[in-house]
Amino acid sequence: MPRLLSSFALFLVAAATSLSAGPDVWRAATQAEFLKGDLEQVSVDEHGRLMLGPAIATVFDTGTPFVWTAVDDGAGTTYLGTGNDGKVFKVEASGRGAMFYDAPELEVHALAMAPGGGLYVGTSPDGRVYKVDASGAATPFFDPDEKYIWAMTTDASGQLFVATGDPKGRVYRVTAGGAATPLFTTAATHIVSMARDREQRLVVGTESPGRVFRLDADGRPFLLLDTNLQEVRAIRADTRGRLFVVAQARRGGGSDAGGSETTPAAPETPRAPVPNVTVSITSMAVVESQAQAAASGGAAASGGAVTGAIFRIDADGAAEQIWESRDDTPYDVAPLAGGALLVATGHRGKLYRLEGEPLRATLLGRVPGKQAVQLLASASRTLVATSNAGALVRVETTHADRGTYTSDVRDAKAAARWGTLAWRATTPAGARVEVATRSGNTATPDEGWSPWSAAATNGEGTAITSPTARYLQWRVTLLGKDASPIVTSVSAAYLQRNQRPVVSGLVVHPPGVVFQKPFSTGETEIAGYRAEAIERRLSNQGQPSPSTGTPTLGRRTYQQGLQTIVWKGDDANGDDLTFDVKFRREGDTAWTPLATGLADPIYVWDTASVPSGHYVLRIAASDALSQPADQALTGELESSVVEVDAVAPVVTMRPATRAGDRVSITVEVRDQHSPIARVEYSLDGAAWLPAYPADGLLDSRSETITLSFPASAQGKLLVVRATDTLHNVGVTDAALR
Repeated sequence: MPRLLSSFALFLVAAATSLSAGPDVWRAATQAEFLKGDLEQVSVDEHGRLMLGPAIATVFDTGTPFVWTAVDDGAGTTYLGTGNDGKVFKVEASGRGAMFYDAPELEVHALAMAPGGGLYVGTSPDGRVYKVDASGAATPFFDPDEKYIWAMTTDASGQLFVATGDPKGRVYRVTAGGAATPLFTTAATHIVSMARDREQRLVVGTESPGRVFRLDADGRPFLLLDTNLQEVRAIRADTRGRLFVVAQARRGGGSDAGGSETTPAAPETPRAPVPNVTVSITSMAVVESQAQAAASGGAAASGGAVTGAIFRIDADGAAEQIWESRDDTPYDVAPLAGGALLVATGHRGKLYRLEGEPLRATLLGRVPGKQAVQLLASASRTLVATSNAGALVRVETTHADRGTYTSDVRDAKAAARWGTLAWRATTPAGARVEVATRSGNTATPDEGWSPWSAAATNGEGTAITSPTARYLQWRVTLLGKDASPIVTSVSAAYLQRNQRPVVSGLVVHPPGVVFQKPFSTGETEIAGYRAEAIERRLSNQGQPSPSTGTPTLGRRTYQQGLQTIVWKGDDANGDDLTFDVKFRREGDTAWTPLATGLADPIYVWDTASVPSGHYVLRIAASDALSQPADQALTGELESSVVEVDAVAPVVTMRPATRAGDRVSITVEVRDQHSPIARVEYSLDGAAWLPAYPADGLLDSRSETITLSFPASAQGKLLVVRATDTLHNVGVTDAALR
C-alpha cells in the first residue's frame, strides 16, 4: 500500500517503501510554502526564491502603543496622531522627533494641515478639533455633538471637513473662523474615512455597513460602492481619477490591536489623505492573487473568512473588487506610478505591491510593528506608520545586508528523530547562508523548546542536532552586502518513533452473514473469504488503506457455516499493516492461528472446521512491512465470546393421542449447544405455522410443544422443523394416527 501523506504539510515527501522504514522529508520550495513562515527583511519571489528584501529602518519610535494617523506637510515633516495618551508627535526629515501636542482626550485619530503652517487635531472620545500653531500652542476649534472624530480634510478655500461618529455618522463643514454646519448625515453610526476625487468632490466611507458615498457641494450623497464588509477604512485617489477603497471585515481589525485599545468600539483608522506620488523599491516578493493561489494551493487558499479587501472605483463610477485577503488585514493603500498599488496590512505588518493583469501581489517585507496602518509615499521616500508598537519607519530602495526567514512550526505527529538539514542556494561572492534549527513538544515555541542550534553553512547536508521531539522549526539567515544570496529550497528529514498499531471496531457478524465483494470479477465472491494472505491485498481500485479504516463491503448475503469478522486497523506512523487472526476455545489458554498476513481488515471463518462450542477471537495488527524487524510492533484486540454450532436440533414426536374430537401430539426439541430460536409445523404440505411451548417462550436448548388438531386430521402427514440461534435446522415427520 502506498504510504499516506500526512495532511499537516503540503510538501511532505515519503522516502520509505512499503517494505522498509525510512525517513520522511519536509521541503519548502515554493512561494506558497515559504509564505507560511515569518520574514524579517527577506522577500520571496514568484518562483519561490528567498532573497534579501528592502532595508526597513525605524525613523522614530513614539513610545506609545498605537499610531492611528499620519500626515506629511509636504516639506519633509511628518505628524503622528497616537493613543492611548492622545499625543501628537512631530518628526523632521532627519528623523529627529518630539512630542508636538498633548491633547486632553485619549486618542488622536485625525490630523489635517491648517493654513499658515498649523495643524488641525481631531480627538476621541468626547470628540473635539483643536487648531495647533507651529509652536505647539492649541486652541479649541470645533466641538461637535458626536463622540468620535475619525477623519479630516481641507479644501482650497481653507474650509475644514470633519467626519464623525456616535451617535450619528456625520460630516461637518467648518469655516476658517470656526463656524460649523452639518453637510451630510448617514444612517451608519460612523463616517470613518474621507478623500477627494479628481473633481475635488468629497468622498466618504462609512462603518456598519461599509459603504462609499460621493457628496456634491451641497452635501447631497450618491452611493458609489457597497462593499458588503463592515468598515471602509481608507479611500485614496490616483491621477487617473480612480478611487481605491480599503475595506475591513471587522471593526478595528479585530485581534490586530491585541485587545489593548482603550475604546474597543472604535475603528483603528488612519484618517489623513495621502498625496498621490511614486515609489521605487528594488527588492520584492511576489504573492499569488486570490484566484491564482486557490488554483495552486497557495497560502491565500488556506480557507477562513475574508479579513479585508481592496476595491477600485473607476472615473466613470464602475466599481470592482481587485484584491482580498484571508490572512492579512489591509489598512491603507497608496497608488504608485504605472498603476501599481502599495498596500499596508496587519496583523504581521506586511507590505504588498499590487500590479499586473491579472493582478499579482508582491510581498515587499515586514515592518517592525504588528500593523502597518498608514502609508506616506513620495518619489524620494516611503514612510509607514505602525501600531503595536507605535512608530514611523522608512522603506529603503536598497536591500538589507542581513535578513532572516523562520519557517512555520512543522509537526511530526509524534516524537521523531531528526535527520539531515539541506538547502539549495546561489551565493555570490561575499554573501552566505546560515541555517539553524530548534525543536520542542508544544505547537507554539516557548521556554520549553530547545535553543537555536549552531548555524549550519553546508547546504549539501548537515545533521540536525536539535533534541528528539515532536515539533521542528528552522531559521534561514541571509547575509550579503553587495549582492543577495538566493535560497530556492530547504529540506529537513525526520523519522517518527514507531508507534504501536491499534485494532478497533471489531465486529463479529451474525452466523452465515457474508458480503459480496464490491468490485467483483464476475463470479460471486465473498469479501474476506480467502485462503491466501498477502496475495489478496487491496489493490488500485480506490479502496481505503487497511491501516486507516474498515473495508468497503458489497451486498449482504447468507452462507451457512460462515462467520464474518470485520475490524479497523490504525497506525499513527502511516505504516502498512498486516493482520493475524487466532482463536481459542472458551476456558483454554492456547491460541490457534486461523489466518496470518492478511492485508484486508476482514476475515470469513468457516466454522465447520471446528467443533461446536464457545470461542474467543484475537486480531493482531503488525507494522513489520514498514519497519525493521527489531522495531516492528504489534497491536491486538480480542472479541467477545463467539458461539459455533454446526449440529442441527433433534426433533422427536411422541405417539398421537385422541380426546373427544381432538387429536394431540407432543413434540420434543433438543439442541446440544444452542437455544431453540424457532419451531414450525406443516400439515399435509400446507403453509408453515409457528409453534410455541406452554410458556410461550423459545429460550432454551430443550423445548416441549403440544400440537392439537381436529379429529378429521387423523391420517394426515405432520412435518415439524426446528431452527436454533445459529440457523441449524432439524426436521422430522409423522402421520397423525
